[in-house]
Amino acid sequence: MTSADELVRSGIRPVKRRVEDDLLALRGVVGVDIAEKITAGERTGQLGITAYVREKLPLARIAPGEVLPAEVEGVAVDVVADEFVLHRALLAQDAEFPDARGAERHKVVLGGISMGPARSILLCPPDAPRTGEYVIVGTLGALVTDRSGNGQVMGLTTFHAACVDDAWSVGDSMVHPSRADGGGQDDSIGTLCRAALSGSVDGAAALLVTSHPHRASIVDIGPITGTAVATRGAVVRKRGRTTGLTMGLITSTDATLKIDYRDGLGVRVLRNQLRVEVVGGGVMGDYGDSGAVLVDVDNRVVGLYFAGNLSGTAAFANPIDRVLDELDVELIT
Repeated sequence: MTSADELVRSGIRPVKRRVEDDLLALRGVVGVDIAEKITAGERTGQLGITAYVREKLPLARIAPGEVLPAEVEGVAVDVVADEFVLHRALLAQDAEFPDARGAERHKVVLGGISMGPARSILLCPPDAPRTGEYVIVGTLGALVTDRSGNGQVMGLTTFHAACVDDAWSVGDSMVHPSRADGGGQDDSIGTLCRAALSGSVDGAAALLVTSHPHRASIVDIGPITGTAVATRGAVVRKRGRTTGLTMGLITSTDATLKIDYRDGLGVRVLRNQLRVEVVGGGVMGDYGDSGAVLVDVDNRVVGLYFAGNLSGTAAFANPIDRVLDELDVELIT
């Protein structure tokens, strides 16, 4: 039976869809969602549209045309200061590689391990602290296979961790551990074979080398049992290269984010994303965790982690069914 909360959200949802582009066009707005209104740090119990901004400014400093409305079509609009970033990590090629979980070397390819391109990328400010060659690291989330039934095994991760910029190509080598974690050309586990960066998906898959053993399991979590549709209030876990095993609560399936992918890709808007807030304090994720999958209490995959807020307490993920559809793959269980 549909809850009273969900009935209210279903009424707000079409209003949000009609106005979110106008809200995102305002200076400093980086996201739009449906959430409980917060006043003076206290929950009010009133659901409405939440507009996330990089910084809350006094009205005197905001141009008249840039002021967010207090309500739209009878729905309250709350303004919350937060900022969202992609959670891949990059290190200067000549940097001293830090110790991290990513430095783990696994003889068997499975979910939750460090992975990144073998190639380095030339970056300059503002895309990097200084001009130079950088190496990228993310997380291999799970194993997938082509829907044609050809039996090919691929490692699932995110577009921005595997493809990085507009210079990517099919056949790019992927290594474990990533080069940021001490991996090298001899540590190739596969080659980039498909990718998608769309209005709802940030995903990629690397075809694993046939000689490398693999297992449909996730470090610290165990065997994957299938997929499920994400629902608000569900407890989920993820195992990422940087922060390891963490637990969170799905608080929204309606998040819309505006994120700068830089590297020749520009600003992208991703809609109908999952928002997950950490449970028990600490962080849900951090740089290098991008590509991890979210699993429910039954080890079913519900999402592909790609971004978070600056504090790491909130994470965002693509719904897994959309990822699998756009990459034309099925999860291996």
